[in-house]
Amino acid sequence: QVELVESGGDSVQAGGSLKLSCAASTRKFSSCGMGWFRQAPGKERELVSGIWKNGTTFYADSVRGRFIISQDSAKIQTFLQMNSLKTEDTGVYSCAANNLLFRSTADGRILCAPKYNYWGQGTQVTVSS
Repeated sequence: QVELVESGGDSVQAGGSLKLSCAASTRKFSSCGMGWFRQAPGKERELVSGIWKNGTTFYADSVRGRFIISQDSAKIQTFLQMNSLKTEDTGVYSCAANNLLFRSTADGRILCAPKYNYWGQGTQVTVSS
């Protein structure tokens, strides 16, 4: 069973920075997309940022310009660089992935799981004023 493991959560003051990392428990895991979600106390979980296999990225309006999502060259680890942190960024950050189901050896076309189907346990980010 593949697991996603997050790290990098911490307590920081407003204006500070943190870098979160997410890695699959096995190198054999191939993802189509990776996303970072957060859940603040008393609020629903929200998608903060995502990155797709072709490099396309997504950012929620609340973090655009402050957060940067990236992957290492082997696409084994996914990172979320969080800058200019605000108190409202506080929450549990979880990474998620939708895995690669099939790759055609004939033409290279791929089939991906239709939604995020692997989740990490989460890492706590606390931003104080």
